[in-house]
Amino acid sequence: MASLSRALRVAFARSRQSPFQGLGLCPLSSAARPPAEKSVPYQRTLKEEPGGLEAARGPTRPLPSTASVVVIGGGSLGCQTLYHLAKLGVSNPVLLERDRLTSGTTWHTAGLLWQLRPSDVEVELLAHTRRVVSRDLEEETGLHTGWIQNGGLFIASNRQRLDEYKRLMSLGKAYGVESHVLSPAETKELYPLMNVDDLYGTLYVPHDGTMDPAGTCTTLARAATARGAQVIENCPVTGIRVLTDDFGVRRVAAVETVHGSIQTPVVVNCAGVWADAVGRMAGVKVPLVAMHHAYVVTERIEGIQNMPNVRDHDASVYLRLQGDALSVGGYEANPIFWEEVSDKFAFGLFDLDWDVFTQHIEGAINRVPVLERTGVKSTVCGPESFTPDHKPLMGEAPELRGFFLGCGFNSAGMMLGGGCGQELAHWVIHGRPEKDMYGYDIRRFHHSLTDHGRWVRERSHESYAKNYSVVFPHDEPLAGRNMRQDPLHKELLARGCVFQERHGWERPGWFSPHGAAPVLDYDYYGAYGHQAHQGYTYNKLLSDEYTFHFPPHHEAIKQECLACRGAAAVFDMSYFGKFYLVGPDARKAADWLFSADVSRPPGSTVYTCMLNQRGGTESDLTVSRLDPGPRASPLAPAFEGDGYYLAVGGAVAQHNWSHITTVLQDQRLRCQLIDHSEDLGMISIQGPASRTVLQEVLDTDLSNKAFPFSSHKLVRAAGRLVRAMRLSFVGELGWELHVPREDCVPVYTAIMAAGDKLGLVNAGYRAIDSLSIEKGYRHWHADLRPDDSPLEAGLAFTCKLKSTTPFLGREALEQQRAAGLHRRLVCFTVDEKVPMFGLEAIWRNGQVVGHVRRADFGFALDKTIAYGYIRDPSGGPVTLDFVKSGDYALERMGVAYAAQGHVRSPFDPDNKRVKGIY
Repeated sequence: MASLSRALRVAFARSRQSPFQGLGLCPLSSAARPPAEKSVPYQRTLKEEPGGLEAARGPTRPLPSTASVVVIGGGSLGCQTLYHLAKLGVSNPVLLERDRLTSGTTWHTAGLLWQLRPSDVEVELLAHTRRVVSRDLEEETGLHTGWIQNGGLFIASNRQRLDEYKRLMSLGKAYGVESHVLSPAETKELYPLMNVDDLYGTLYVPHDGTMDPAGTCTTLARAATARGAQVIENCPVTGIRVLTDDFGVRRVAAVETVHGSIQTPVVVNCAGVWADAVGRMAGVKVPLVAMHHAYVVTERIEGIQNMPNVRDHDASVYLRLQGDALSVGGYEANPIFWEEVSDKFAFGLFDLDWDVFTQHIEGAINRVPVLERTGVKSTVCGPESFTPDHKPLMGEAPELRGFFLGCGFNSAGMMLGGGCGQELAHWVIHGRPEKDMYGYDIRRFHHSLTDHGRWVRERSHESYAKNYSVVFPHDEPLAGRNMRQDPLHKELLARGCVFQERHGWERPGWFSPHGAAPVLDYDYYGAYGHQAHQGYTYNKLLSDEYTFHFPPHHEAIKQECLACRGAAAVFDMSYFGKFYLVGPDARKAADWLFSADVSRPPGSTVYTCMLNQRGGTESDLTVSRLDPGPRASPLAPAFEGDGYYLAVGGAVAQHNWSHITTVLQDQRLRCQLIDHSEDLGMISIQGPASRTVLQEVLDTDLSNKAFPFSSHKLVRAAGRLVRAMRLSFVGELGWELHVPREDCVPVYTAIMAAGDKLGLVNAGYRAIDSLSIEKGYRHWHADLRPDDSPLEAGLAFTCKLKSTTPFLGREALEQQRAAGLHRRLVCFTVDEKVPMFGLEAIWRNGQVVGHVRRADFGFALDKTIAYGYIRDPSGGPVTLDFVKSGDYALERMGVAYAAQGHVRSPFDPDNKRVKGIY
């Protein structure tokens, strides 16, 4: 049997006379070859069980006529979802698998489980998976799932990578995940076969491990069927029957198969690579692509037994312990797309393209030199599905009620399966998950992107290629850019704007004093024959940001912030979602949807939240009451009854739209939700000089009496009709101008001319982040999420609890208030000049009580500011006295920094500045 070093020579020679039986070279995009029997790294797989389905001509059991839920796909996610549905008490759930359980992708997965990720939610999901496979299933069934706890070792070949691992270690302390940063010498002692000469250090997590896909899925199926679930194999789905109800809403009605149909109100699409095909059956867009993903299994290696699994991110390679051998795989910059996904592909594999895989061998040999003399026992190259942001696709599809997604797991379906299967089951049963799953929710993508082929392909490629890259706080994608540009894009680009991408929009990040930095077409990092961009200014500015310390342009952001505090700044917020809620039942809808009382006289604007049934916060937004009008325009739609204008964060506009639409459908309310996000721009002027600047541009009196805070009116700006609102998101005197798209440039130009002599500057969202946290304003999905209540977040003032008006989530809030808050959002300041970004552990009196959700530097206070939820380790309520009496420290990359806790923002706590009192 040939060695890995010989594989390198063969690849370089581009010879088709491979030294390995069954290997061949594949083109860039290949179709599936006929299923081939391969030597796979499992002693037992389902296809080897006696009495198998190879000769079966029909389903393994008769189809029921009805089912409460039908799960499509018998891989990791399908089996986990079925198991959790049954465990939560759902009667008669059914799983349909077109071939055998684990067929397609799950059967050949490596099955690694790493407990630490740069996401608090993912740490929780991974912890649940580990509990299920290492404890719960064996207790319930008496069967061993194949779980092996051999530990995990992350390799740091540079300082930034070690800093990232230290951040993970600090986060792990908040969740009780044991981890240790080891020196090169300590690493060598733990793993004697490892080359440590080029290491800065490693992160060792002793309770990481390895799962067996076949053993896990069969045990899940056994546990689920014991609770009344049904698993039906050899039953391909051919269609989804959809009915439209009398309210005009499309809903799932049945699942059709080659062997009959099952009536059901709920379908869960866990079809993996084939999820897009299942989605098309129902008219649902599933934004994923299929790629080849490979690893090789070595011959026996003396001394490798009981070693931890290894991830060498900088070499983009992993080494999985396989008994007395290793599986070697990774992520490359030039993965092979599977262009035409075959519905006949089950337990087959692709031939391995050694030209693509070679880079992983080089990295593996460098890390474990004995591999150079070790033979290859087998190769495993199978299909996997990948998504535009390398996050799974979950939740109810916005196009079809009752159609849920549980797919696109980016080769992490085994380790995320338990946590995500549980959340998906809660989603189906209760209409929402228990945890904050927005990062996985299909509604995180704007509907214009989910079926845009170029965007899906580019972003999925980049996410795959960068899977092992350091996760820096302010990184931006280079793929799929310039999809949505607001009317000021060219103006701001010429003024040095460095753009961020959110929801497909190009939004201002910060302004460089060195001129334009345009975002260029995606170059695939030089892969597939593309010429990599040279002298790419935008990419260079991003690269300067690749640090866990203050970046070079920290000073530029500082100047934007201090100009806003001292004079005035103009912010282009045109990417915001702008909706109208109008119609006969609009007031009834507003009362139910919004936690605050928004049914005030026309001309009023209210900051409010939208909640879910559990009292969690689905959104924060502003709602403006409108006068009815007969003429329709982007600024004032025609309507009868009541009307409201909603301004929501652009990055979460689709989520807001879907949440409101779902509530309106469930409540059967007669009103319209109209989207004018593309038709209106939004320009905000904030700061002490904002009134003086705008008084030259607007044709109305801007005095406190004539134009009070939280009010709005139609006025003319530079002769153009606009809707002006007196609001602030940074804690200063200021106004927002909502402007028809075609009028944005002349209005902006007039504002800049009026502010030139007063020190008005352009500012971006990096400044907004700093200014808003300094004032204590919340950011949804940072310090305010669907599993956080307004009471916990210090937003009780947004809830009309003193009234008798019912609203969504009210009962949960009342129960929470009566029981006492068991966690509370707290502001912290750190005197030492160190940057923080979130995920830092919060220590109180020597105990970890939480972690930081959001952090930034406040330039007016000249301090780092952080917000995080804390708990009482004794399990009691977190009172204000508890908050005030603590001695706090924030742990950043393993170092604790003394911190001061605050129950309210230390910047302008009396809110004088927003009132114009300076």
